[in-house]
Amino acid sequence: MMRWRKIYVIGAALFLCWNIVTYYVFLNNIHSRGVLTRLNDQLLTLKEEVHRQIRDNDDLLEEIKLQKDILLRQQKALGRPNPLDVKIPERVEPAKPVVADTVQQVYPYESYVIPVVVIACNRPTVRKCLDLLLKYRPSKEKFPIIVSQDCNHQETAKVISNYGDKLTHIKQPDQSNIYLPPKEVKYQGYYRISRHYKWALGQIFNHFKYDSVIIVEDDLDVAPDFYEYFLASYPILRDDPTLWCVSAWNDNGKEKLISRDNALLYRTDFFPGLGWMMTSQLWQELEPKWPGGFWDDWMRLPEQRNDRACIRPEISRTDTFGKIGVSKGLFFEQHLKYIKLNSQFVEFTKKDLSYLKKTNYDAAFLKEVYDAPSITLNQLTKENGLGHTVVRIQYTDKDTFKNHAKVLGIMNDFKAGVPRTGYKGVVTCIYNHIRVYLAPSESWEGYDLTWS
Repeated sequence: MMRWRKIYVIGAALFLCWNIVTYYVFLNNIHSRGVLTRLNDQLLTLKEEVHRQIRDNDDLLEEIKLQKDILLRQQKALGRPNPLDVKIPERVEPAKPVVADTVQQVYPYESYVIPVVVIACNRPTVRKCLDLLLKYRPSKEKFPIIVSQDCNHQETAKVISNYGDKLTHIKQPDQSNIYLPPKEVKYQGYYRISRHYKWALGQIFNHFKYDSVIIVEDDLDVAPDFYEYFLASYPILRDDPTLWCVSAWNDNGKEKLISRDNALLYRTDFFPGLGWMMTSQLWQELEPKWPGGFWDDWMRLPEQRNDRACIRPEISRTDTFGKIGVSKGLFFEQHLKYIKLNSQFVEFTKKDLSYLKKTNYDAAFLKEVYDAPSITLNQLTKENGLGHTVVRIQYTDKDTFKNHAKVLGIMNDFKAGVPRTGYKGVVTCIYNHIRVYLAPSESWEGYDLTWS
């Protein structure tokens, strides 16, 4: 448009000037009609040239518009954004480590049958958990729901029975008290839970003969893509011997501590629980030595973990509404009730999750961590991470980790020396839109059991 305007202005100016010259010549050479004729001829020629240039510019603009339309159609066909609409974000969230040379493997998802066992006792509010499990369940045949009830609580049993053939209701038969030394009697509830778990998992694998199971307790909500997440991760769990569970839970999953990338998954050395999947092969290993009590902490011991990891999400696929229980609400008010539950469905079965296999994951993850600029905690909190979007903060001992974790807002306890969500000693979170890797030195040699 600017080019058109310049041409019109120039043409008008030339036309005006030529008329002035003509008028002057006319006044001074009234008898020089031959000169006037030549001037008029030149004026007409100039006008024709101006009009021709305008027509050429019209044709050029039309060609530019045509090429623009072709480009936009090509961008749309390739699934790319319109380059004229792209906006630069204030912060760029780093992507998960990119693994080269991985090929999407096609798994027969339609053939998998993965039961869900709900561990229940004396909470009639189990209906909240069951309603969501049934609401989001894509198939009764692919995801049979089995509610295993302990405690012989009649009101809860009635609630479960009301669901009819939508689920299977089984009851733990041994309701006797477990003998404990006087100093441990207060832990009776933990021992009964452990006994119930052993019986329920025995039913799943030894009686019903399933190959895997998703374990949910009766005080958990589930996300819309709960089943999709476990279905897609099942073949990775089955095929990688360095994995022993898939968990729906992020221990540091408070909203301000996590990315908005709800498709982001990690490996973790910490056993998260709270909605998790295991295989029958693992049960064959664990059943003979299953503990009398505190089964989840027992799972976190090196003898059981055996250097294996779990898969866990950035944004939790479960959250808990069970404030009251055998733990007396430990951590609930300060932490658990703030865990964010994913709300948007992610089609995990259409994604390549092979990056989670150890052979692909470790090198990419450690490169991402130790290539990140190393800064101090003060530079993160007082100087906004020196302008970086990804940073690494090093810790050297247990106390340093705990102090840093407290400032970052993440949980600072250890189980068998492993921090919550840790992998290779590294714990990651978001702080003020900055991806933070709280990491040991690059020469890290393993977890210290005394850090508990």
